[in-house]
Formats: sequence, structure tokens, C-alpha cells
Amino acid sequence: MAEALFITTTDIKKFTVIDGNVSNDKFIQFIEIAQAIHIQNVIGTDLYEKLQSEITGATLTGAYETLVETYIKPALIYWALYEYLPFAPYTVGNKGIFKHTSEAAVVADKDEVHEMREASQKTANYYTTRLLSYLCANESSFPEYKTNTDGDVYPAGDINYGNWFL
Repeated sequence: MAEALFITTTDIKKFTVIDGNVSNDKFIQFIEIAQAIHIQNVIGTDLYEKLQSEITGATLTGAYETLVETYIKPALIYWALYEYLPFAPYTVGNKGIFKHTSEAAVVADKDEVHEMREASQKTANYYTTRLLSYLCANESSFPEYKTNTDGDVYPAGDINYGNWFL
């Protein structure tokens, strides 16, 4: 199955500190990474694949559309930013790994990037908690939420999001 992303690069540029001039190729892979790691861990493989199928088929409606648009997107935007930040200044090319600088700017130091990641994680945790609460309160609307088997990723029921264990 082709990987359908639950957000776009435009969503990240619109709602985060990522500048509109940043090439989508610099961070689109981090959307997929964040989606596979953080979102699939929360919703499980079966619901994850159901949503991907609905998006790919352009049939996302009703409760599934609400789930993606209102609950998954905000969490995924900040998880993708969280995953991207450590790699933002680097390019890996044929001649090695390069760290970009600007004549009119100062590159953020490691502590500043760490603070940005923590802030992104805090926001992502908030939206992920909302996502989990919504799923738990509306389980009957998403039968795929609890049907995972064998090698599937089961929805995490004991995630620690800022001293909240869900």
C-alpha cells in the first residue's frame, strides 16, 4: 500500500516555525517518520491502514474525517516538527555532510534546538492526549481501533504524556 500522509507540507509550514521557503524535500520524510512512529503507536495498525485507505481513495468522511482533521493533524504536525528539528541544518551529499549557515543569521546552538524540540514535544503531547481521549470516548465509531492482531502495532494504552498515563 502506498503511504498516504495525514498532513501536508503546507500544514507544517502554516502551523509551525518552519519557513515557507524551506524545500518540502527537506522535511517530508519526517512527516512519514512521525506518522509511523507516533500516530500509528496511538491508533494501531488497523485504524492507521483504514485511514490511509480512505485518504488514498478520497473517501474520508464522517467520524474518520473528524478524527484526522481535528485530532490527528495537530498532533502529527508537532511530532513531525519534533523529528525534523535535529536535522534541519544538515544536508548529506556526495561530498559529505554539510551544516548550512547564513551570512545574516546565527546558527542555533544545541541547547536552543533542544529547547525547541521540548516545546514541540509538549505541544505534540497535548494534541496526542486529546486524540487518545477522543478515541477512547468514541471507540464504537472506529471498530478498527481494537482489532489489531499478530504483528500489528496495538494502540498504546499506557503512554506517558506529561505525567498522564493513558
